[in-house]
Amino acid sequence: MKTKIIAAALAASTLLLGGGAYAEGAAATPATAAQKAAARQQFKITRVTPNYWRVTINNPPFNIYGPESMPQLNSVITEIERDTDVKVVVFASDTPGFFLTHYDFVPPLAQTTSMANGPTGLPPLPDMLVRLSRANVVSIAAIRGRATGVGSELALASDMRFASREKAVLSQFEIGAGFAPGGGPMARLPRLMGRGRALEILLSGNDINGELAERYGYVNRALPDAELDDFVDTLARRIASFDKQTIGDIKHLVNIASLPSDKDIGAEWDAFITSVQRPAAQKNIGKLMELGLGKKADVEVHLDKYTGQVNQPAN
Repeated sequence: MKTKIIAAALAASTLLLGGGAYAEGAAATPATAAQKAAARQQFKITRVTPNYWRVTINNPPFNIYGPESMPQLNSVITEIERDTDVKVVVFASDTPGFFLTHYDFVPPLAQTTSMANGPTGLPPLPDMLVRLSRANVVSIAAIRGRATGVGSELALASDMRFASREKAVLSQFEIGAGFAPGGGPMARLPRLMGRGRALEILLSGNDINGELAERYGYVNRALPDAELDDFVDTLARRIASFDKQTIGDIKHLVNIASLPSDKDIGAEWDAFITSVQRPAAQKNIGKLMELGLGKKADVEVHLDKYTGQVNQPAN
């Protein structure tokens, strides 16, 4: 009886796990050309100079990342790879309070799993993150607001991360929703901060503020919010003034010493797709959706509180 109640609640929430669109074999609903044309431009490239670009993330109110985000981010990564002049790319947000947040749980999972693998042979999201890390261009994440789930994973795939001391919040919240992250944090975080701290972040699902993120090695530096943009801009312009081939040579050799293998990154995506369909994830995501995940600012801003709440035993 309890299982039937949970299934009914999930179906009503449009999450459609369990007996709906997240079930094995469910078909994705194809988007029409008009729908694709009307999709919000979530990633905008500004060519500050031919050698220095800014990619602005703008998908208000919460910068949630979903299936419609995939081709847009892929277009950005492809332009970065193909341009012969660009040397530095800064990722930042135009949405107050949010850098980039978690995956969108409203569309059927089949809209994601039906997408073709990218040039690396990996599924689209891990493919793009791997390509960003290996691109012959320096990538910098300027984090103001929440970088949760995919947002944390984009930051980790970038070559450098700088955070607002007062306003940045990083997290891998997925444990609290009952599933494993899919964008590489299990492979990347231990290389940055060691095994114990990586497990603390991944297994607690707690928010990490800018100051603690700097101390743990999650970010390069946490700066006063008023200084963040000038610092990143000055660093980006300095690097962009140097020889592109030499930048690429240095980055390539650092990559050899520090980056996880494509196989390790791909295994995380497989774990995400498998775990997000399990009963624990179905139950917790359904509860979070009922509480306002993706709709209410308080849930998005205090996601660690709400994931803790849905895991408490019923009274």
